[in-house]
Amino acid sequence: MEESSSFVRSVFVLCLVSSSVFCLDDSDQNATVLSSSAVYIVTLKDPPSVHSSSGRETDASKHSLTSTSSQTYRTSNRSAYLIRVHDSLLRKVLRKENYIKLYSYHYLINGFSAVITQQQAERLAARKEVHNVVLDYPVKKATTHTPQFLGLPRGAWPREGGSEYAGEGVVIGFIDTGIDPTHPSFSDKVPGHSYPVPPRFTGVCEVTTGFPSGSCNRKLVGARHFAESALSRGVLNSSQDDASPFDGEGHGTHTASVAAGNHGVPVVVCGHRLGNASGMAPRAHVAIYKALYKRFGGFAADIIAAIDQAAQDGVDIINLSITPNRRPPGIATFFNPIDMALLSAVKAGIFVVQAAGNTGPAPKSMSSFSPWIFTVGATSHDRVYTNSIILGNNVTISGVGLASGTRTMHKLVLAAHALRNGTTIMDAIYVGECQDSSSYDQKLVQGKILVCSYTVRFILGVSTVKQALITAKNLTAAGLVFYMDPSSTGFQMTSTPMDIPGILISSPQDSLALLQYYNTSLSRDNASGKIVGSASVARIVGGMKPTYGITAPKVMYFSARGPDPEDDSFQDADVMKPNLVAPGNSIWGAWSPLGIGTADFQGERFAMESGTSMSAPHVTGIAALIKQKFPHFTPAAIASALSTTASLTDRKGGPIMAQRTVLNPDATQTPATPFDMGSGFVNATAALDPGLIFDIGYNEYMKFLCGINGSSPVVLNYTGESCSAYNSSLAASDLNLPSVTIAKLVGTRTVLRWVTNIAATVANETYTVGWKAPDSVSVKVSPAKFTIGNGQTRVLSLVFGAIKNGSVASFGKIGMVGDRGHVVNIPVTVIYKIAV
Repeated sequence: MEESSSFVRSVFVLCLVSSSVFCLDDSDQNATVLSSSAVYIVTLKDPPSVHSSSGRETDASKHSLTSTSSQTYRTSNRSAYLIRVHDSLLRKVLRKENYIKLYSYHYLINGFSAVITQQQAERLAARKEVHNVVLDYPVKKATTHTPQFLGLPRGAWPREGGSEYAGEGVVIGFIDTGIDPTHPSFSDKVPGHSYPVPPRFTGVCEVTTGFPSGSCNRKLVGARHFAESALSRGVLNSSQDDASPFDGEGHGTHTASVAAGNHGVPVVVCGHRLGNASGMAPRAHVAIYKALYKRFGGFAADIIAAIDQAAQDGVDIINLSITPNRRPPGIATFFNPIDMALLSAVKAGIFVVQAAGNTGPAPKSMSSFSPWIFTVGATSHDRVYTNSIILGNNVTISGVGLASGTRTMHKLVLAAHALRNGTTIMDAIYVGECQDSSSYDQKLVQGKILVCSYTVRFILGVSTVKQALITAKNLTAAGLVFYMDPSSTGFQMTSTPMDIPGILISSPQDSLALLQYYNTSLSRDNASGKIVGSASVARIVGGMKPTYGITAPKVMYFSARGPDPEDDSFQDADVMKPNLVAPGNSIWGAWSPLGIGTADFQGERFAMESGTSMSAPHVTGIAALIKQKFPHFTPAAIASALSTTASLTDRKGGPIMAQRTVLNPDATQTPATPFDMGSGFVNATAALDPGLIFDIGYNEYMKFLCGINGSSPVVLNYTGESCSAYNSSLAASDLNLPSVTIAKLVGTRTVLRWVTNIAATVANETYTVGWKAPDSVSVKVSPAKFTIGNGQTRVLSLVFGAIKNGSVASFGKIGMVGDRGHVVNIPVTVIYKIAV
C-alpha cells in the first residue's frame, strides 16, 4: 500500500510541472494500472496547424523554387484549439481513470503522447476522430581540417563574403543531446561585425538549473529540452541526466560546432595545440532542442515534440544526427511519426538532414528512409595523425596517438613484469591493460616506458586509454605503449589524446615485432627463473603533427548502406539512400568538458569523433550556405543542388572506394556504388552554383504516399488530407528526385524529370546529355541536347529497358554538361531486371 500511494504522489508532482498532464484518479487500484502502462503516440484525423493554414500548393506554384517561411504557418489560435481537443478527448474516453498526457502535437502533426494502458489505447483507437495509436519507441545517436578538405576557405566562403559572413541569418535547429553554452564555438563575441538577430526566429532560451540566464546570445539563439516520455518511464534522473538544455554527453555540442561553430577557435586537447576549428557555416545561428540523454538515449515522443517546436520557432534547417533503434513497422517505412512530422516540416520550408546510421556495411542497413529527408553517409578525409616508436634494434614501428615523444631512449617494461609482490596474473587477469596502478611496483616502472595490451575490452569501453594514462602517471612512467592483443585484431585504433608520451600500435604484425624484441632482451634470476628486467629500449617519436594527402574520401565501414527498405519485409523502395556522403571519420568538434560520451575526452573542450552523426552536420552547414545564397529555395531545391554537383572521384582522380567489412576494412574495399555513397561526395563550392535544379513540391510527396497500396487511411491520419483530393498518384521512381532508382524493371519503363535553370547569368545555356547504362539495361534520354534560359523549366524523358534478366543491382549515371561550365549528374540504379 505504501508503495502504491508513493507512486500516485510522484505522478502528482508530474501534474504540477506540466499543465498538459492529467491525473484524474488517485486510487491505489488505478496507480497499479499506471505502473503497467506505456507511452503511446496518438494521432487524430483533423489536420495540424501547418496543413490547415497553408493548404495544398497549386499546379502553377509546384515548381516555383520558392519556399514559404515557416513563419507563414504560425497559427496560434489553431494550435490552442487542437490542444483543447486533445484534452477533451482524453477526458471523455478515460473519465475517472489515471493517465498522463505528455505532449500535444499541433503544428506538424495533430495528436498527443500519453502514458496509458494497452486497454486505454485500444479504446482511444476505436474513436472516430482518432486515426492511429502507436507505441513509443527508442532512438539513438547515430573540425580543424574538413573545411579545407571541402574547399570552403577558397571556394564557398568567399562567394558569401568570407568566413565572417558564411551562413549569416540562417537558423539551424539541432535535435540532439543539448549544448555547452559556455563553449567559445558558440559565443557571439567574435571579431568583426556583430551577429544580427535572426528576424524570423521566435524561439526561447530555457532557464533551468545548469542552464542559467544569459546562456543564449545572438549566436546561440534558442535552447529547450524535452523529456516527458523519459520521465514517464522513470529512466531520467534529473541530477545525472541534466534535465536542461545543457549537454552532459558531448554529442550535441560536437554536431552543432561541425555545422555552425565559430571560425578560428583554438583546439587544445591534453594541453596540446592542434590548430583552429570552424563550422561549415560559421556565421549561422544555432537553436538547440535537447531530446537525447547521456545514459539512455531518447524516445520518439520527445523527438517529435522537439521537431514540432523547432518548426514553430522558425528554424530554416533541422539536423538529426539520430536514428531509430529499429525499422518502423507498418505498410511502409515512410509512415512513422518522426518521418511524417518531418514531411510537414518540409512543407513549411524546412530542410531536414539526417544521419544514415552506423549500422553498415551490410546492405539494407539504412536507418533513414523517406525521400523528403536528406540522408548522409560517412567517409574519411585526407588528414591522419601518425606516430611511431624506434626500438633499440633500429626498427621503427608506426602507430597512432595524439601524444608527444620521448627525447631519449628509455627502457621498456611489460605490465605483466612489473607487478607488486603478491600480485599475480591469476589475481588480476586483465593486468596487462594497465587499468589499476595498485597492481604494479612503482620501482619497476619509474622512468621506463610501460607496455600495455590493447584488448577487445577497450573496444567495448570496459577499459580505457585514459585510465591507463592515469596508471602510467601514478607510476611515474616515462611513456606508454599499447600493443594490439589478438582479441582486438582487425579493429581500427583511433588517434587517442595522451598527456604523456605514448603510442598505440595498430598492426598485429608490428605488435608481434615489439614483443619479440622485448622478449629477446629479458633478464632472469638464475635461481628462481623470475624475470627481473629487460635490456630493451625505445624512443617514442610522437604524433602531434598531422599528415595530409592520403587517398580520400572513402566510405567508412560503419556507414549504413542502401538499398532503401520500403517496408519491414525488406522490399526495396524506388528511393536512393543515402543521398550523399561527407566526412565522418576522426572529426574534431567542440565538446562539453562534463560530457561522458567518449571516455578519452572527458574534461576536454574538443573531441575527435567518428560516425554518420558527424557527416550529417557537414552537409547541414553547407546547406545553410545554399539557403543564405538562395533564401527562397525549397528543401528539394537545396537537396538537388547538393546532389547533382557531388564529386564522383577521390582527390587523386580515382574512384571513391567503400570499405566492405568491419575487420580489416581497408583490405576489402571496392569502388563505391550509389548504395554506398548516393550521388557522391559533397562538393560545397559547386553546390552554390548548380546550374539546374530538380524540384519537388509537397503535392508530389503526397501523391507518392497515396500511391502506396493501402496507404489512404494512414495518409489521412498523419496529414489530415484525403488521397481522394489528389487526382493521381506517383510511383517513387516518378518523383522528381535528382536520381533514378528502379527496384524492379519489367520490360520498358519511362520516367520523367523536369529541370529548372537557376544560374545567375541571364543568358541561355545549352546542355548536352550523356549517359552510362547499368548492366543489362538500355537507356535513352530525350532531348539529348537542349537550351534553357534562366528561370525556365524543361522536361526530360528517360526510357529504361531490361535487356536480360538479372537480380543483381547494376548502376549507371546520366550527365548533363552545359556550355557555361555547369555539370549535372544523377545516378541510376536498377535492381531486378525482367526482360519481356
